[in-house]
Formats: sequence, C-alpha cells, structure tokens
Amino acid sequence: MYNGAMLSLYNTLSRKEEKFKSLKRAAVNFYVCGPTVYDRAHIGNLRTFIFEDILRRTLEYNGYQVRQVVNITDIEDKIIKRLKLEKRRKIEEITRPYTKLFFEDIKKLNIEKAESYPLVTRNIGEIIKLIQKLLAKGTAYKSKDGSVYFNISKFRKYGELSRLKKVSLKAGARISADEYEKGEAGDFVLWKAKKRGEPYWKSPFGDGRPGWHIECSTLGIKFLGKTLDIHAGGVDLIFPHHENEIAQSEAVTGKKFVNYWLHGEHLLINRKKMAKSLRNFYTLEDLEKRGFNPLSFRYLVLNAHYRSKLNFTWDALGAAQNGLYKLYDEVKAVYLEDYYIRSKFVPWRDIKKSRSLLNYKERFSRIINDDLNTPKVLALLWAMLADPALTLKDKIMHIEAFDKILGLKLKQRVGLPPSKVRGLVKEREEYRTDKQFVHADRLRKKIESLGYTVEDTSRGPFVKKNGRTN
Repeated sequence: MYNGAMLSLYNTLSRKEEKFKSLKRAAVNFYVCGPTVYDRAHIGNLRTFIFEDILRRTLEYNGYQVRQVVNITDIEDKIIKRLKLEKRRKIEEITRPYTKLFFEDIKKLNIEKAESYPLVTRNIGEIIKLIQKLLAKGTAYKSKDGSVYFNISKFRKYGELSRLKKVSLKAGARISADEYEKGEAGDFVLWKAKKRGEPYWKSPFGDGRPGWHIECSTLGIKFLGKTLDIHAGGVDLIFPHHENEIAQSEAVTGKKFVNYWLHGEHLLINRKKMAKSLRNFYTLEDLEKRGFNPLSFRYLVLNAHYRSKLNFTWDALGAAQNGLYKLYDEVKAVYLEDYYIRSKFVPWRDIKKSRSLLNYKERFSRIINDDLNTPKVLALLWAMLADPALTLKDKIMHIEAFDKILGLKLKQRVGLPPSKVRGLVKEREEYRTDKQFVHADRLRKKIESLGYTVEDTSRGPFVKKNGRTN
C-alpha cells in the first residue's frame, strides 16, 4: 500500500531534511553511482551500497515501485592504469572479473538487485550524442589536442551542490583527470583524445574515450528520464562528479536533473578516510578470511546513521558479530517457542496472550521514515523482542516487517532442528513434566551427541546447533 507521504530525506542540495515527493505517485526513479571495476570494492564502498539498499527497501516499504539504475564504470583512468600495469590487451580482462566479484559481494551483504546495471562501454553511442548536443549549444568546446571540455562559465549554477564559491572557479582552466580536488575547479573533460596504447572509440569530434562524469548524465537520462527523483552516492562524489553531472545534464535538457541528492558518509580506518589511494582499506574477502559473517558488517553499518562517519576496527566488527548472533538467538527463540506451543512441546505452560499498548508498527514507520534512522530501528527491534506484553504472533509479524528493511535474514537464520532432535526434545519435556529428571538428563546428553544443545528457559526449551557458521 502506498504510504509515501510519511517519508523525509536529507537533501544535499538544500542541506536540510525534506518531505519526499516523487514525480509520479507511487513510483520512484533512483540512480546510484556504481563501482569502477579496476579492483575489488572495499568495505567503505560497500557501506555506501548498504545505505542505498536501505533507501530502496524503505521506498518499497512505503509502497513505491522503484526503478533503480546502478552504472558499472568499465572505462576510466584507473582502469587504463591497471591495464598498462598488468600489460593486458583488452579492458574486459580487467573489468569482467571485478564486475563478477562486485555482484558476489552485494549478494553476500543481502543487497537487493537494481533493475538495471548498464555498462559504460555499451553506451558509448549515447555518450557521443550527448556531447554533440553540448557542443551544439555552446556549453562545450573542442581543444587543440582533440579532447572536448565543458565550459563551466556557461553554467551559472555551477558549484551549487558542493557550495563552491564563484571566486574558487577557474574559468578557462582545463582539467583532464577524472578525479580532482575542489581547489582545482575548472573546465572538465567530456571526451579524451586518443592516446597511444589506450582503448578508443570513433566519434565526430575525433577518436578517443569518454571522461568519467559524462557517463552518469547519459545513463541517468537514457534509463530514467530528464529529471530523476533520487540520485545517491558517497560524500566524496559531491565534487567533482555530481557537480559535473548537474552541469552537463541541465545544460543539455534545460530541466532540473535531480530532485533529491542523498550522500552516505565515509567509513574511516584509524580515523582517516578509507581509500585505495591511501592503501588503508579492507575488502569483504578480508573480513571473511578472519571468520566474519558478511552480514555482521551490514549489522555494524546499520548501527550508525548513514550521514555519520563510522570508524572501522576489528574489535567493533567483532562486537557487531556478537550482537548479530545474539539477535539471531533471540529471534530463533521466538520462532521455536511459537513452534513448540503450536506442536504442544510445552504442555505444562499456561501461555498468556495479551497485546502491548505500544504500537511498534507505527513507531517503526516513524523512525525509518525519518531519514532512514537505522540505529533507532535496531534499538526498537531489541525492545520489541523483550516486550513481555506482545504475543508470539505479534513478535513474528514485527520481526518480518522490520527485516524487510534491515535485510539481516532474521527468519532465514531460524532453522528448526531436525525431526529426530525435535522428537527427543519433546520426549525430554514429558520426562521433565513428570519430574523424571534422570531420564530427562539422559536425553539431553543424547541431543548433545547429535550436535545440538538444549537450554531450559522460562519460555520453554531453546535448541541450537553447536558452534557458529557463517
């Protein structure tokens, strides 16, 4: 059911939280800057993709039909550098393996798939057409070396997203690098003239390859239209990438490019930005090699608001994994208790059924719709699980509703013990009811020999498999 009127999001463009309103009722166009596939994504990149996944899930929770596009950058300066370093002949030899690893990583993190993952190299024709339009409008020009640049002096709103002052803009200065600092603001490259030993494509303005920024304008317009509801990425993309996207797109269409810009903060390591250029990063594979469940990293990320910096340490990840497994145990206890009651495993208990005066559903909606406040959602989940006034049916309903957004696979991790173990648990409970504790203890040991531990709690027997598995 559509309920989009409740959602508020922090818009980087206005620097304030705004009520979200899509261009079309109950439908959202959502663009995400995807990976540059010259290497494996590090966990700082993956934090951003988790935030964008929470955004997508929240939109769906509110009844929106989401059309999400995530580009795959398979031609860019870093890819060219890696191509030369490894002495490869084709860029696909670099990009295909890392694209595959990216999809493996997001699957392990339970990130929902987008509707489209367009490759830049398969959309060169559309990029060339957009550059031709910019040249025709006079907002782009060709340099002597054959490259094409965007003239920032022709776009009066340049710097609005990143809050660049006009005095910092270097009119006439040219920047051919794909990435650069704010202090280098100037005319940026749309098309890079052919260089010896580099991949190139033919175009009306000369052989070469696209600059980095033009790809997202092209793909956003092609797949989602001239104006997008939402564009998301990491804070490091605000300038120059997103600033340049706005300039290119609005110069060519004459329309506002994006209504809501959302940006996730950095994942830090030793209080510094995690980055491949600084060589201070970890991949998901590094976490797994140390015995961590990828969803423990997701749980760690959810414990911080997406607009807050998060300092990564192995101790923090360990605490997150312990917290996640305790949550799994608590959720499992709810499902097992419900199962045991329905199958009469606990006949000696008088199960009271009463409803909590607290409306967890309303509180959950209010919290997640307040700019995706996942830390408060997790706190509410724990409070709900501990509430004695809620029936098991209510708890199960809330667990499943919460996890549609949290994406921690709470129900999937429950898993009932095998029928043989369940039979022994039931038989043991019958002995305990008759106070035949010697026989009950004998069955407990038999259950343990099958690889399970049974704990007697006030809520009934809790059975779990010995050891942990990722």
